[in-house]
Amino acid sequence: MKLVLVSTPIGQLGSGRGGGVELTLSSLIKGLLSLGNSLTVVAPEGSVIPIKSELVKLIEVPGVDQLSWQHQGKNESIVIPYGGVLPRLWDEAIELGKEADAVINFSYDWLPLWLTTKVEPPLFHLISMGGVSLAMKSVISDLSQINHQRLAFHTKRQAADFDLSDDPVIVGNGFDLENYQLQLDSGGPLGWAGRVAPEKGLEDAVEVAVAHRDRLLVWGLIEDPEYALRVESSFSPGVIDWRGFLPTQAFQKELGECRAFLNTPKWNEAYGNVVVEAMACGVPVVAYDRGGPGELIDSGVTGWLVPPDDVDAMKAAITRINEIDRRTCRFWVEKSASQEVFAQRVLTWVQSGI
Repeated sequence: MKLVLVSTPIGQLGSGRGGGVELTLSSLIKGLLSLGNSLTVVAPEGSVIPIKSELVKLIEVPGVDQLSWQHQGKNESIVIPYGGVLPRLWDEAIELGKEADAVINFSYDWLPLWLTTKVEPPLFHLISMGGVSLAMKSVISDLSQINHQRLAFHTKRQAADFDLSDDPVIVGNGFDLENYQLQLDSGGPLGWAGRVAPEKGLEDAVEVAVAHRDRLLVWGLIEDPEYALRVESSFSPGVIDWRGFLPTQAFQKELGECRAFLNTPKWNEAYGNVVVEAMACGVPVVAYDRGGPGELIDSGVTGWLVPPDDVDAMKAAITRINEIDRRTCRFWVEKSASQEVFAQRVLTWVQSGI
């Protein structure tokens, strides 16, 4: 197929500001190319894509970043900044889509969803977040009533946030497993990864590390410096080992050395990329049974699920982490979340929708 992929307008592809959408899109690019498709990626100026090939072209579009719905109230109005990159991305994508089989949107934004019934190219939307905005819930519900097959979701729990006309299309997510090495040594520190912002619950993970007199490796973009400082100052010095936002190769090497990975979101995660990245390295995950991670972890087999916000339960689960076979964690990812498996699910969805 000839496909146009439209990246998030929150930041350049490869910057880390786009969160899990960046990893999703990068993995899908590789997976779709491996299946023989030709791609055009439309992304904010300064973006990079993970592979060079005659079958993929990058179109960079200038403009002001869009504000993420994660940082707005549920009742907020739709706002596009003056000179915003979002409408410029879609001017480009719609024109390119006239010569393509389909356009796939990866941004959690009102505009492309609203455009779906008003433009000629077939637009498809992989929804990357839960129902954090009433405006987004409304436009997704409206599109579901008109053309349900144009929507897909990462997990059933995420899709349950929306009022849909039929059972959701679930495509999961995918990863380039050549980038993640299985490490069987289980004697390392604890790990945590994600955007460093209040909705990610870093303070809970630090409390678990303190209880076990352990060090907590923390990877990710510090999106809220005041929050990061507040968390760090609440505990003894040296508990948090800030590792920054690392390229995948460096990240997975350090991640694989952990004996357990902690996942502590305070909101309904759509999927949980870092959960799967940990398991790809053989690292068992202890997570709140909330959102996407609740569908990814087989409690007692690839890690432990504990009640949401129950820090004491998470502390207790760490004492049982050696019951988990690290090879089983890796096997689950190979079977369920490779980039090839993901790309085939996405192709099946798009072909059915067309």
